[in-house]
Amino acid sequence: MLAITEELRRVGVFYVATVDAQGQPHVRPFGAAAEFDGKTYLCTNNKKDCYRQMLACPKIEISGAAPDGTWIRLTATAKRDDRDEARAAMLEQNEGLKAMYAVGDGIFEVLSLEDAHCTRYSFTAPPVVLA
Repeated sequence: MLAITEELRRVGVFYVATVDAQGQPHVRPFGAAAEFDGKTYLCTNNKKDCYRQMLACPKIEISGAAPDGTWIRLTATAKRDDRDEARAAMLEQNEGLKAMYAVGDGIFEVLSLEDAHCTRYSFTAPPVVLA
């Protein structure tokens, strides 16, 4: 499994930052990550502002804190993937999503994290570059 996917799962809830058309940043919690085709994926609903913001300005930043007191900072470019195979992989790896989404439902979107860079930080140890 990719280090980034593992790390997002390790922290559990992570926060995705996007910007709107006026340059105003917005941060919201996510909790599902998957690995497909050698990349880490996130998902969302195409009716949400965050989806439209990621399409308009695909550069995002993610942060999350783990129970052990470490935290991550991840930068990436979010790229929409319209393949049903990618959607199916997200659902298979995140069973809880099946209550909200289905392949072919018209709202379920998956985005790969391209050019991702992720670092784990701690107050007691040097940063660890994961990708």
